[in-house]
Amino acid sequence: MELTKTEKSNAVQPASTATDNNQQYLTFLLGGDPFALKILNIREIIQYGELTEVPMMPKFIRGVINLRGKVVPVVDLSARFGKSVTQISRRTSIIIIEMENDDDAQSIGIVVDSVNEVVDIMSSDIEPPPSFGAKIRPDFISGMAKKEGRFIIVLNLDQVLSLDEMVALGQTMHGGLDMNTEAENDA
Repeated sequence: MELTKTEKSNAVQPASTATDNNQQYLTFLLGGDPFALKILNIREIIQYGELTEVPMMPKFIRGVINLRGKVVPVVDLSARFGKSVTQISRRTSIIIIEMENDDDAQSIGIVVDSVNEVVDIMSSDIEPPPSFGAKIRPDFISGMAKKEGRFIIVLNLDQVLSLDEMVALGQTMHGGLDMNTEAENDA
């Protein structure tokens, strides 16, 4: 199964549709380990390019990009998992994800070492996440998929890209003060 791109945009288009017991996942590498995301939230994949760094952000926020006039924050998954920041190579990609918030949709980019392919995975081939022994937090994992004799870590996007948690981490990093509060105190 391969990704196809439309001519006008780089939107992810599945090469075929999945059945009820079969779901499609985008597989990618991060630190040599295979990971997967359901393709439902993925809007497009772009080559890693120029990012604008934003001061006073946690190290897992690489910066922002301008994507057709929209400001899109870019999260480094390796750093988000508590490892070192991703070393940029020619295969480094940004996967654009659309996350649903209350009544709004937020686009977020995630940096990965390389994108592999879209694969069909039977729901029966996905085991529950391990309670320990994984290289990342257990709540970041929705399951372990068995594909061709290997395990692929299926990520729980709601936990990995939890805006509330990322904001809280950023505030903790900077003494728990809200930037607006600091500005008001200075006035």
